[in-house]
Amino acid sequence: MSEKEKVYKVLEELEIPYKVTEHPAVYTAEEAEEYSHLLEGSRVKNLFLRDDKGRSHYLVIVDHDKMLDLKVLESVIGKKRLGFASPRRLMKYLGLTPGSVSPFGLINDTEKKVKVFVDEELKKEEKINFHPNDNTQTLTINFSDLLKFLDWTGNSYVVTSI
Repeated sequence: MSEKEKVYKVLEELEIPYKVTEHPAVYTAEEAEEYSHLLEGSRVKNLFLRDDKGRSHYLVIVDHDKMLDLKVLESVIGKKRLGFASPRRLMKYLGLTPGSVSPFGLINDTEKKVKVFVDEELKKEEKINFHPNDNTQTLTINFSDLLKFLDWTGNSYVVTSI
């Protein structure tokens, strides 16, 4: 079963409706901008970070236009010297490659090692968009269903000001 098929299966089991939009592979928020007219709802950035010792890993979800200051993010998370996790760590913890990062990668985090931080500004959005662990598609779901999915994963998550 492909990564995106795993996502569809879980969403269907959770009775989470979704809309699929297909597009060429995109690897950055800037590349995705070209296809934004096809989507309804908020586009987001999904950042996979680690602490300075590489012992803790975080998935941070914010609006695609939001400029993040890692120092501010460090105070929110409560860790110093955050940095971007390597592609190797991304594969190890979320089973994903760069360009495909999304909360749906938590399906692969069977040990529940990744903690999730969702920017509370996204609560204003009814619809929100993520890759289904495959950067050739975008899924649109309700924000409330993102929280339902996060509850299902069992990973620790916080909706907070970032």
